[in-house]
Amino acid sequence: MGYMRAEEILPLEVIEMIQQYVDGANIYIPRKENNRSGWGQANHTRERLRTRDEAIYREYLAGSKVEHLAEKYYLSDKSIWRIIRNRKNAV
Repeated sequence: MGYMRAEEILPLEVIEMIQQYVDGANIYIPRKENNRSGWGQANHTRERLRTRDEAIYREYLAGSKVEHLAEKYYLSDKSIWRIIRNRKNAV
């Protein structure tokens, strides 16, 4: 997300009103609730993690050891066990 200069997009009256509260500071203005995407939807992270977790679970069912999976996917043993438990419960 890039920054926009307030004076290029907001009326002077709005800028002056904002300056009463945060003169010269950077502020974040959140999106409207109906314009928000869910976590990981915009950059497809959620889908990539779901695909990774399914692969981990398949490999585990095929006989791969948790230690091997942790090393292969750069995760802790605890994270692999959590993924296995979650996939098992989802089935």
